[in-house]
Amino acid sequence: MKKTSLFLVILVLCFAFCGCTVSESNKSDLWETATYTEDTEFGDGSDTVEVEVKAAERSITFTIHTDKEYVGDALMEHHLVAGEKGAYGLYVKTVNGIVADYDKDQTYWEFCKNGEVLPTGVDGTKLADGDHFELVHKK
Repeated sequence: MKKTSLFLVILVLCFAFCGCTVSESNKSDLWETATYTEDTEFGDGSDTVEVEVKAAERSITFTIHTDKEYVGDALMEHHLVAGEKGAYGLYVKTVNGIVADYDKDQTYWEFCKNGEVLPTGVDGTKLADGDHFELVHKK
């Protein structure tokens, strides 16, 4: 009986460790689809904003020079985000080629300014020269 219990405990631990390994590899897989993997600069407009993309404990920053009035327009101008138009504006599903699919794995993109979650989406947020925004892959 003791041998059987010990065997079951070892078996359960093996599956637990294997599950952790798969989970960690899924995190790193996020960046395999990324369009850009290092800080990149775009545009030539009069306002300069930074958009930091954070996913799986890794981040890069886009420095965008733009004349656009809204963050979403500046991001879409350089094909950095994609999503679906909804009742509340653009629902961002892809940032820098990295997909967040809430229906599939309960992940989404959180939109922040200077570390504070914003009550508006990317296409409802005006930008100003020197702003710093974050798009954070969350679960």
